[in-house]
Amino acid sequence: EVQLQASGGGMVQAGGSLRLSCAASGFNLDQYTIGWFRQAPGKGREGVSAMSLNDGSRYYADSVKGRFSISIDNAKNTVYLQMNSLKSEDTAVYRCAAERIPPPFISSTWSNPGVYTGLWGQGTQVTVSS
Repeated sequence: EVQLQASGGGMVQAGGSLRLSCAASGFNLDQYTIGWFRQAPGKGREGVSAMSLNDGSRYYADSVKGRFSISIDNAKNTVYLQMNSLKSEDTAVYRCAAERIPPPFISSTWSNPGVYTGLWGQGTQVTVSS
C-alpha cells in the first residue's frame, strides 16, 4: 500500500525540541518533493518546510527559519523535521505530503498545499506550552 506515515508529535515546553518523521511505504521518495504543513485551530494550512529529493533543495517558511531543519534518511525512506526552539505559536497539527513537482516550479509552489494532490500523511499534534 502506498502511504505516508507521520509521527513524532507531542507536548513540549517553549524552547524545547521535537523531531517529526514522515515515513514513506509502497513507493520510493526519489523524484518527489516532500512538504510539511501545519494547521492551528481556526487557521488555514501553512507550509512549514519542504525538501526536493531531485536535488536536495530545502525550503523553509520565514516563521521557522533557523529553528527547523528538514532532512532525509534514504535507507529508511523517511523525511524528518527537526524542530528546535519551539514557540507556542508552533502549536498545530502537522502533516507531510509528497508530490512530483517539476523542478523549475518547486521554489515558488512548495508551500501551497493545493499543489500536493497525491499523498498526504495523517496529522501529528504538536503542542508547545509557554
